[in-house]
Amino acid sequence: MLADEGCHVAICARDRRRLDDVADEIERRGVRSLAISADVLVSSDIGQAMKEVTSVWGGLHILINNVGGGGRWGSPVVEQTGEDVWWDVYSKNAMAAVRFTMQAIPLMKKQQWGRVVTISSVHGREGGGRPWFNMAKAAEISLMKTLAMNPDLVRCGLTFNTVAPGAIMIEGTGWAAEKTEKPEQFKMLLEQLPLGRMGTPEEVANVVVFLCSQGASLVNGACIIVDGGESKSF
Repeated sequence: MLADEGCHVAICARDRRRLDDVADEIERRGVRSLAISADVLVSSDIGQAMKEVTSVWGGLHILINNVGGGGRWGSPVVEQTGEDVWWDVYSKNAMAAVRFTMQAIPLMKKQQWGRVVTISSVHGREGGGRPWFNMAKAAEISLMKTLAMNPDLVRCGLTFNTVAPGAIMIEGTGWAAEKTEKPEQFKMLLEQLPLGRMGTPEEVANVVVFLCSQGASLVNGACIIVDGGESKSF
């Protein structure tokens, strides 16, 4: 959707095939793409990815921290879950956002404009998930809000916001597997949702694109829930 708005888009992931497929989809919209192989659990990979973006394009205007996962890791019996799970989920979510954001800020300050949007979760705003995941997602929201209150940053034209999706159906993820493997349980889940269905990635992307626009210049430090009314927090 950012490509549809005329943005050149860099992406990073571990799977080269998926990267190339998405890069082709981006370029079909008439913009340039840059597909970088990186593992965000390795801090040096993040540094190399940012270095490649700046060496090819010379700068960066928008950063979307869209690394997530870990909500199904570990055991439902929390005391049986090793500390490595807590650290891995925190690193994958919160620390990846920290590392990308800290490298993006100097570039954005230099050009006096920037948008940082971090994809958290409704589980970052309320209880209900596994604690290591909730903790990491809450940290992402806190990071964006705290940066948004820093005059040294926001008076340079930067904004920092969070999008908190609810249950989103993405092929190849845990929800897709549950739909296939436990159809009755999945059907009961849908019936509990106010809209009777899960959200789509496109519905989340619509909000992200708005936050990246000039029209959202006064939206700073917000955490916008995109969940169809699923969550219970105000």
